[in-house]
Amino acid sequence: MGIIPWLILIAICFVMLKSLIDFIRGGGKARLRIDMRQSRFSVGLFYMLLMIYITVIIGFGLIYFIMSFNGIILVEAGELREVSVFGSFIHSLYFSGVTMLTIGYGDITPIGIGRFIALIEALIGYILPAAFVLRLVQSQQERSRDK
Repeated sequence: MGIIPWLILIAICFVMLKSLIDFIRGGGKARLRIDMRQSRFSVGLFYMLLMIYITVIIGFGLIYFIMSFNGIILVEAGELREVSVFGSFIHSLYFSGVTMLTIGYGDITPIGIGRFIALIEALIGYILPAAFVLRLVQSQQERSRDK
């Protein structure tokens, strides 16, 4: 694997990590804050969570896709299958979404380093809703202090 795919992987990881850290720390709140009168639900936080999920799913999908050029890291139905570049991209995004949102169906299985990458993605998918609830509670406490 050449240097360019590694640079792309590092850039993707940086964007995903920055998005997650900004969300947990409350960064970007000013530009995405949409206040609803006397509402306990923050539309701004919901949109931020949605954008972070999309960023992480696409980011990990791109990581699986780029890593697939080095060797097959996703196995479909227990068999190694040769697919086109577009098919590999679609499988990578699908696997990333399923891993992030449901901890997997089992129809596509990672092998090698893909298992570790999937483990990290599943952990992020498991922790992110708790971080969302924490941010929602913090924003409610800030609103009650401002009054």
